[in-house]
Amino acid sequence: MAEKYNELIDHKPHNAYYDRPNTLELLSDVDGKIILDAACGPGKYAEILVSKGALVKGFDISPKMVELANRRNNNQIEFFVHDLSTPFEMIEDNSCDIVLCALALHYIEDWTVTIKEFYRVLRDKGIVVISIEHPFYEFNFFKSKKYFEVENVRCTWKGFGRPIEVNSFRRPLNKCITPLTDNGFYIDKLVEPKPTIEFERLDPRHYKELNEFPAFMCIRAVKRNTIA
Repeated sequence: MAEKYNELIDHKPHNAYYDRPNTLELLSDVDGKIILDAACGPGKYAEILVSKGALVKGFDISPKMVELANRRNNNQIEFFVHDLSTPFEMIEDNSCDIVLCALALHYIEDWTVTIKEFYRVLRDKGIVVISIEHPFYEFNFFKSKKYFEVENVRCTWKGFGRPIEVNSFRRPLNKCITPLTDNGFYIDKLVEPKPTIEFERLDPRHYKELNEFPAFMCIRAVKRNTIA
């Protein structure tokens, strides 16, 4: 579904008018900052960040997404194929100011290696900004009976061309927070986002729902000098 995802990403409401504005707000001023776009997808975040003066490198597990990211950014950014759940050996220690990981961590069962890698590649007081599916939303959506467990869940996406089954991992709020706080970060800000007004014009039903209950959650965490 990569091609269709890339085709729609600029204005698909949940991405363009819900996830991105709230996640980007947590990045603040990025001019001159070195940013790792972890699980970059088709490179939309990178496109925006470069336009704001950032120096971006990124990776994705999908070769097609990396191809599309390069195409979108005119081959001006270093994108490469890599699995978010394994060490980023090609990224040097203490080499990034910011790590961005948007709507990707819920595809990983155990975040430990990934969060440790975020810590390793960030400079002192660097920040990591993530967006994920909200744990309370997922608990209700998947009709779970095991809130405290990390569960493999499946749903069918119908908004990007032909229907496709997507696997992810639902987890409790605690397991969204402690991988960060146990591995060298403190939580600076947690946002339960609301959609922007542009969302309403394109999808009034979900606009109403998202103003009543969040589907995503955005977190900004800061690298501590030492791991407690």
